[in-house]
Amino acid sequence: MPSIDTKLIHAGEPKPRIRGAVAMPIFQTAMYEYGGEGAPDELMYVRYNNTPNHAALAHKLAALEETEAALVTGSGMAAISAALLAVLRPGDHLLAQHGLYGGTFGLVTRELPALGIEVSFVDAAAPDTWAAALRPNTRAFYVEAISNPLMEVGALDAVAGFAGAHGLVSLIDNTFTTPVNFRPATLGFDLVLHSATKYLNGHSDLVAGVVAGRADLVERAGAKLRHLGGALDPHACFLLHRGLKTLALRMQRHNESALRLARFLEAHPLIERVHYPGLASSPHHERASRLFAGFGGMISFEPAGGLAAADRLLQHLRLPVVAPSLGGVETLVTRPAITSHAGLTPEERARLGIHDHLIRLSVGIEGPDDLLADFEQALAALEVEAAG
Repeated sequence: MPSIDTKLIHAGEPKPRIRGAVAMPIFQTAMYEYGGEGAPDELMYVRYNNTPNHAALAHKLAALEETEAALVTGSGMAAISAALLAVLRPGDHLLAQHGLYGGTFGLVTRELPALGIEVSFVDAAAPDTWAAALRPNTRAFYVEAISNPLMEVGALDAVAGFAGAHGLVSLIDNTFTTPVNFRPATLGFDLVLHSATKYLNGHSDLVAGVVAGRADLVERAGAKLRHLGGALDPHACFLLHRGLKTLALRMQRHNESALRLARFLEAHPLIERVHYPGLASSPHHERASRLFAGFGGMISFEPAGGLAAADRLLQHLRLPVVAPSLGGVETLVTRPAITSHAGLTPEERARLGIHDHLIRLSVGIEGPDDLLADFEQALAALEVEAAG
């Protein structure tokens, strides 16, 4: 079987190439001429996610995640919504891990209950507690490979086994790890989800999502998506297709630079706590080392001095861009309390351990020495201010 580096370049490419085009062309059209198709969903149409651009991406993504099928969506939340609605119906019950991404948390705690779907939260690192949360109407178990923003790693292999043993559909958000570092389907997960806005594209210039997994479940998610209208436009398909080809190279730099920066921050006296599964001090290090090929580019940390120190540190940094996303070639930094988890109440954030001064760092692919030097000068400036 080819390596993932080779799959990123060659999997899913049209054969023969379209009029010899080495790069996948952009099919910038909303509809296609009728060619005698027998069923309405066989017609090529952008909202049906079945144009040449969508199909090439789906084949590539399924190959990368080692799943039966895949589809692309208009955003990460479109992927998550379509997947959950494909496996849940009114009267059903969902198990989900504590500490979900803010958008997902809002979906499962506000939108799903309005549809008659209940949710119970469990500790993803404590398999012995899950059975107590089961109900006769439990249908699915939802987790994240690495949680956002505290970088927690659950007992993911146990999640897949538990779900299978109890007839549940297992779903996992693999955004932070990407298929370069982790392929959940090989553990038995039924559906793998991504915000392709982040690492898969890697260039901060589109919004997209991915659903990959069992063919029957991906088809059901696709049917939901057609009704919800969360299609990805052809030009964004082209950009995502192009961005994927450098994923392995980018992830290697993300992995290396983030580990180096996390170790630096952990040793600095002005940093109270660092959340990164690559650190030996992390309570998630053993699981991450066993499950993942790399620890990823996401770090969160808490500076001494509270919110004022966090804001001043962001002002002193020169290279990172203060922006509410992640996974780009440029280093991005934000406070989750006012971005990714702003939709949660202060009480909800406090229960999850997301403090106002928590800083989330998406380490880019700049020169590692330059990033370290920038953090050194920013922390030195903060130290001078504190002393004065």
